[in-house]
Parts: sequence; C-alpha cells; structure tokens
Amino acid sequence: MDELFNTLSVLTNSPWYIGLIFGSAFFTYYMKEAVKIPGLYCSEGKFRNFLLNHVPVIQERYWPTLWCFESRLQTIMASVIRSRLLPHIQMKREILRLNDGGEVGLDWLEDNCSSDAPVIIILPGLTGASQAEYVKCLTLAANQIGIRIVVFNNRGLGGLILKTPRIYCAANSEDLEEVIKHVHSRNPNVKIGAIGISMGGLILGNYLASKQIATRKFLTAAMLISVPWNVFKGTESIEKPIFNLLLNKHLVRELFKILERLKQSFASGPWDYDQVKKSRTIREFDATFTVKQFGFKDIDDYYTQATMHEKLHLIKIPLLCLNAADDPFQPFDAVPLEAARISKFVAIMMTARGGHIGFLEGIWPLVRDQYISRVFAQYFGAVFRNEADILHITEQYN
Repeated sequence: MDELFNTLSVLTNSPWYIGLIFGSAFFTYYMKEAVKIPGLYCSEGKFRNFLLNHVPVIQERYWPTLWCFESRLQTIMASVIRSRLLPHIQMKREILRLNDGGEVGLDWLEDNCSSDAPVIIILPGLTGASQAEYVKCLTLAANQIGIRIVVFNNRGLGGLILKTPRIYCAANSEDLEEVIKHVHSRNPNVKIGAIGISMGGLILGNYLASKQIATRKFLTAAMLISVPWNVFKGTESIEKPIFNLLLNKHLVRELFKILERLKQSFASGPWDYDQVKKSRTIREFDATFTVKQFGFKDIDDYYTQATMHEKLHLIKIPLLCLNAADDPFQPFDAVPLEAARISKFVAIMMTARGGHIGFLEGIWPLVRDQYISRVFAQYFGAVFRNEADILHITEQYN
C-alpha cells in the first residue's frame, strides 16, 4: 500500500509525466479513430476496379492534421489556411448570356495547357466563386497536370451584376445545362469533366440525374466533394447548437452580403425583402427567399427537389464522391452508402475525418498539395488518360 501511495505521489508531483500520459492517450485515440483508409462504396465491377487501379490515394491512410482533426476545426481551419496560403489566380473571364437574359461568369485558366487539353468545369459552393480558397486549390492542381479549368460563377457572384431578378438554387440546373453546352461548343473534340463542391455538388448531381442523355453526350466523368446528399438532414445538422449553428449563421451573413450588393434587382417580387433580412438560419432564408423566387410550394418541396440521396440510380457516367464521416453539414447516416454499393457508376469515398471541404493533412498543412487536390488530380488524370477504360464503364448503360 505504501508503494502505491508513493507512486501516486510521484505522478501528482510530476506534471511532465501526466502530460506524457495524456499525450500518449491522445495520440492513441488519433491513430485509432482518425487515421484510416477511406471506405470505398460502389458495386463490384469496372468502375470500382478502375478506381483501385488508377487512384492510389483511395487505398492510402488519410492522416488528418493532428492538432485540428475535429470536424468543425477542419472546416474552419482549412478555409483560413488556404485563404492565406494560396495566391490570387489570374483567370480570363467570359460572360455567358443565358436564354432568359441573365448572365453567368466563366473564369478560364489555360496557362501552360495545350489547346486540346481536357477541360474541367468547377461549381463552387453556396456563396463561392472562382477565388474561393477550395476552388483555387483544385484549379492549381489541375493546371499542374495540364488540364484546363473553367469556374462557373453563379448569377450575382464573383463580382457579377444581375441582369434579371434571379440568382441560383440547389434544385435548379438550368444555368449549368447552358454552361456545359457552351463549353462543349467551344471544345467539340475535347474531353470534359465537372466537379461540384458542397451546394455546387447538388446542382451538378441533379443535372447528372435529370439529364442522362446530355450528360453522356457532353461529360466524360464527374466528381462531388462534401455534397449534402440529404438536404433535410443536413439542414437539421447545421442548426444544432453551438458550433454547427455558428457556421449556419456565418453562411446566412454571407448570403445577406450578396443580397445587399444586389438589392436593387430584388426591389419587387413575390418575396418580402424585409422579412428575408430577418432570417437567422439557412432554412429561414430559403423559406422566405429561395422558395418564393423559384416558385416552390414550400420549403419541403424545395428540399425534396434539391436532395440527392435517392437519385444515385439515375446517374449514368462515372462519378466519384468524396465525403467525410464527420461532416457537420451532412450526418454520416444521411450519406447514401447502400445506394452506392449497388451502383455501377457512382462511388462514394468516405474518410473518417475531414469536416466540410476540410481534409487538411499533415502536422502543419502549409503545402498546396492537399488531400482534396490529390484525390481530384489522380481521379481526373486517370479518367482523361484511360479513355478506353472509361468507355468500358459507360457501356454498361447501353
């Protein structure tokens, strides 16, 4: 008994020893719960084999940044670090006039690329544009491997003024349809891919699911990052206090900034601008503005049309989706893993950690070659290099 008391006394009076114990426990937890090989959910067959043979990062452990592997920290710090690490990228802007008189901005980066190099269309998230930090991360990665990039800036974003009193929403892919046709018309003999991030993933995903013939005609393959598959559950998740709700309110403030800049275009319409400004969550904003602008019956009607988790069977080109199991914008149980297991065209790559568009890695993530850019570059690089394999995959639809 005296020996036990003596041992406890030593521990109590040795802060370094206690620190060592807690440090060891923390590192053990990190290795067991955070550092894992991603899950790959898709049916056995050609697409799965293609990914395993040509995208090696899928079979490697993802090492989230040790000091910020918690989901909200990943989400926030990824934005902070990338915004300071990545430079402003000079792109060539093209204004595309749409059929209804509206305009979107297409920002091209073709430096050091051949004129017949493949093109990838990037769809940013809810308030993002071509200089969003995660967009620049992907843009630079594509440029390094000789792939041309065009960033699709939604109406009113990226410094654009509105020509009509309409912006964008997750359930409407009409503008994207025109953009894809335009990019193809400029590059009729070039392979084209598309990637959507967060809400951009919903817009792209809904296009893939609803326009199967056009998709197969114009696009070689696609990718989604941190897409909120089930909008109902995603909205519920980001309304949970405290930290998720703070992220929610931050996005609402960003939406208000956009509306305030464009408010002259919304002077009249079926919405009450003063009521919109009282919104405190994304759901309230959508109910008072988005629903009324696009003519949905109510918020449930909008979210039903926007949601993607029941539409995987409609997608008929190769689609790789990167999600984190701890994404605060999409609970793990809302990700359609079982639907992906039986899909010949859709694969969901699920990391244990990563947050929402986070996926930081390494002790100090100050390199441009981050996880999302590596997955993105390996996947599209393989797609464009192995045309015969992709044709074999898409032939399954015939």
